[in-house]
Amino acid sequence: MARLPRLTLPGYPHHVIQRGNNRQVIFRDRQDFETMLALLAEQSARCQVAVHAYVLMDNHFHLLATPQTSDGLSQMMQAVGRSYVRYFNDRHGRTGTLWEGRYRSTVVQSDRYLLACMVYLDLNPVRAGIATQPIDYPWSSHAHALGLSNDRLITPHALFWALGNTPFAREAAYAELVRAGIGSADQTAITASALSGWALGEKSFIEALQHQTERRVAKGSPGRPRTRQIPEVGTDAPSPDRSPVR
Repeated sequence: MARLPRLTLPGYPHHVIQRGNNRQVIFRDRQDFETMLALLAEQSARCQVAVHAYVLMDNHFHLLATPQTSDGLSQMMQAVGRSYVRYFNDRHGRTGTLWEGRYRSTVVQSDRYLLACMVYLDLNPVRAGIATQPIDYPWSSHAHALGLSNDRLITPHALFWALGNTPFAREAAYAELVRAGIGSADQTAITASALSGWALGEKSFIEALQHQTERRVAKGSPGRPRTRQIPEVGTDAPSPDRSPVR
């Protein structure tokens, strides 16, 4: 079966995941992390992609970003990926691929999942057991969201601005969201949607999104489910143990 093209729509936030090949380390030290951040800042500006949040782990990274054009996100990721592999191989005396195939991504419903995705990214080092609190991990946008640093890579989303009328109010409100965390169902949905490429959102969002692209946006049909036909009495209906699995 042919692989579906990525679901990329301008003006919508996207959750992006790029992994190292065979889960290998892609950031060995501070210079590697800083080089990736510099490349992302350069290419996001060039390709018109607003990055709202990020976290760089040792063998993968996540972005939450909104492209302004239909091909901006793919152009950014390709440029960053090629440049970083050249840098990494030259610096560490290696050859060959670094990435686990192409990056994974999907469209995110802003009002339902955008802030949850930001929290998900910030809590990634805590879930991995390498930080006690998100603020203890230096390679994410968490400090910027709390007003503790000025990260040139970050463009805050409108929903982040709506958390408060002043920087202090926004930062306090977001800190509370991080303290509250996200439920296991949302955590699973955020991970699975990016890895599978199916859009992340409520049914009404999925249905509206489907009208904007010929590419399927969800695993099931966004329309009404098919009704099961009940056979008339006397017909040769299949017995329960021979019914199709649904």
